[in-house]
Amino acid sequence: MSAPDFSTRPQLSEAVARLVRQRIFDGGYAAGTYVRLDQLATELGISVTPVREALFELRAEGLLDQQPHRGFVVLPVTRRDLADVADVQAFVGGELAARAAAGVTEEQLRELNEIQDRLEQAYAGDDEERIVRLNHDFHRAINVAADSPKLAQIMSQVTRYAPEAVFPGIAGWPERSMQDHRKVLAALAARDQALARSAMAEHLAAGVMPLIEHLAGRGVVERHDGDAHTDQLPPAPGT
Repeated sequence: MSAPDFSTRPQLSEAVARLVRQRIFDGGYAAGTYVRLDQLATELGISVTPVREALFELRAEGLLDQQPHRGFVVLPVTRRDLADVADVQAFVGGELAARAAAGVTEEQLRELNEIQDRLEQAYAGDDEERIVRLNHDFHRAINVAADSPKLAQIMSQVTRYAPEAVFPGIAGWPERSMQDHRKVLAALAARDQALARSAMAEHLAAGVMPLIEHLAGRGVVERHDGDAHTDQLPPAPGT
């Protein structure tokens, strides 16, 4: 995976965090790998400060651990963690969709349908970068319509641990996702809060098992993992 151009990005630490997070979920950084500040900064052509901020952010998310005198090490991605994140997403996302159904405007519905149309076109063209961006825009527009900024903020924080960029490559998921989105749109158009809640919750919960199997196939997730601990990690190189 080639590194993107970071030189003109206003939020460097967030961009670095996205890159490292993606490398963890695509198997580029395996569990036990040490992410070196200087090496990553040199690779990306930036100072160590935004890299350090990004790695601290990922430590707070539970993707990295900071070991004294050793640096930042990648923690195992477990089936339980992914399932827990999906459960929280389903609950919070369902509530946001229900609130959106209660107050969504015709203009917001038009915007959502336009986003969905463009998303389906991106799926048809296998444009993964555009798919990820438009899928994010679709869910964000619903969260904005919910008019519950604190709840939407919680959802945003939880979603960081969900590898959005992985889903377009999961067999069968594009078709399932488009079908689910249309159900959510129909519930919003009907102003049916209960239906919007259940449709969104089912959509967000449905992806976890395909995701786990997909990541297991890449070696990112153990097929039958237990509770992994940092004391099981290998020593840092040169120690």
